[in-house]
Amino acid sequence: MLTALRRVMSVPNSSRLHLQSWLCEAAASVPPGSRVLDAGAGDARYRTLFDRHLYETADFGKVDKAYGQIDYECELSSIPVADERFELVIFTQVMEHLEDPLSVLVELRRVLKPGGRIWATAPLFFEEHEQPYDFYRYTQFAWRRLGERSGLEVEELRWLEGYDGTLAYQLGFAARSLPTSQLPIRGLLGALAWYFYRRDVRRPDRERGLCKNYACIYRRPPA
Repeated sequence: MLTALRRVMSVPNSSRLHLQSWLCEAAASVPPGSRVLDAGAGDARYRTLFDRHLYETADFGKVDKAYGQIDYECELSSIPVADERFELVIFTQVMEHLEDPLSVLVELRRVLKPGGRIWATAPLFFEEHEQPYDFYRYTQFAWRRLGERSGLEVEELRWLEGYDGTLAYQLGFAARSLPTSQLPIRGLLGALAWYFYRRDVRRPDRERGLCKNYACIYRRPPA
């Protein structure tokens, strides 16, 4: 059981792997030299994916965590750049932390060139985190309504990972949260979490259950 517990702490986070792959598609969607904004960049971990582009970052910088190089330390509802500066905006795992997500999407539309795209993700099923800056979870209907109200078209909306990823997350969370007196159960849950994470990495099932995160591509309509 102790071996199973150690394994659950080291299983791959399938959401991270799917997000990395998805953002590689984002980088390939615009030509080298395009100007890209990472909105809510945090530690700017995706900088290397855009090393052939003009990569810029924006974040409010108020959470007690390590940040990378931030070009614009600001509220995302008021980014100090000219209109239509960027061909692409990446906006990952940020919307749950916004008190007013609509105002931020309107601002991202402003800084995006006509025809440009916002590649965004946010959780539907996830624990509270980065307190006190954690406000919302988003259904598919919220994504569509926010896009409509901010003047953006939903070009693609899908699950980031499959249901196995959601199930593995909950099993792993339970394994870590139960008291040490429940060691056998913790070990069993940890082993199951490992199993479902690996299933989600190999072949995500996006047809059943519920997703952990949605991935959305918004498009600013051409002028």
